[in-house]
Amino acid sequence: MPVDLHALYPNLIHLMLDTVFVVDRDNCIVFVSDACETLLGYRADELIGTLITGYMHPDDVPATRASIVRVMNGQPHLDFRNRYIRKDGGIVHILWSACWSDEVGARIGVARDVTAQAQAEDELRFLAHHDPLTHLSNRARFNERLDAALHAARRHSHNVALLFLDVDGFKGINDAHGHAAGDQVLRSIARRLERCVQAHDTLARMGGDEFTVLLPEVACSTAVAEKVVEILSVMAEPLEAGLPGLAMPACSIGVAMYPEHGTDADALLSHADNEMYRMKRQRVAAG
Repeated sequence: MPVDLHALYPNLIHLMLDTVFVVDRDNCIVFVSDACETLLGYRADELIGTLITGYMHPDDVPATRASIVRVMNGQPHLDFRNRYIRKDGGIVHILWSACWSDEVGARIGVARDVTAQAQAEDELRFLAHHDPLTHLSNRARFNERLDAALHAARRHSHNVALLFLDVDGFKGINDAHGHAAGDQVLRSIARRLERCVQAHDTLARMGGDEFTVLLPEVACSTAVAEKVVEILSVMAEPLEAGLPGLAMPACSIGVAMYPEHGTDADALLSHADNEMYRMKRQRVAAG
């Protein structure tokens, strides 16, 4: 006995893990498969008869409308991504495959939940430019910002300041209290340094216990000296209650200014690094 495939289609559609939508030319949902409840939190009967545009993330509506026009003009869109708002208020990232059907006078779309993939991609993008422990900019991003700041400084003839900060005796914290405590101290330092910078500045962890601050446009060396005093003052505050038995370590800061101490990134970093070690030796010599 031959299998009636047409009779099987409704069951096959509702067995799909992806969600099938059928939407008329006025953006009204006329059919949705059972998987929509997992995807958006709505039952099929709650969605049918409503506008699909009402569930889109507001920021994605313009691009989605452009995709709809493309599909309705007979050009299938097989890799479109946008975000929808779930019934519980959460956001779901969706990968769409959609086409227009002249036969039924509607567009047919298959929606796949790619939220986990989108979050993983966001995390990878973040880690490409940020330190995973402190969430500050990393060395690569700092170098990009420094190059951009120097290019602007040459063009507009203004000063750039670079601060190189090293935590004194940090190895002793790791040795005496363990790396978990050391990591907590580094995170505390990062949060304190964030209080000392403006939105247009760049604060980075270069690695280990070394941090840099880029001031892309400063009026004079006096302003830089005031920033150093501010940082040293913030760093001198007691550690948080969650770190008993530990004292906030002192830090040494080296300063380099463009164009006084160099005209390229390597020269400025070298000067600031040397100045930082000079300050550290002075601190040790002073007892």
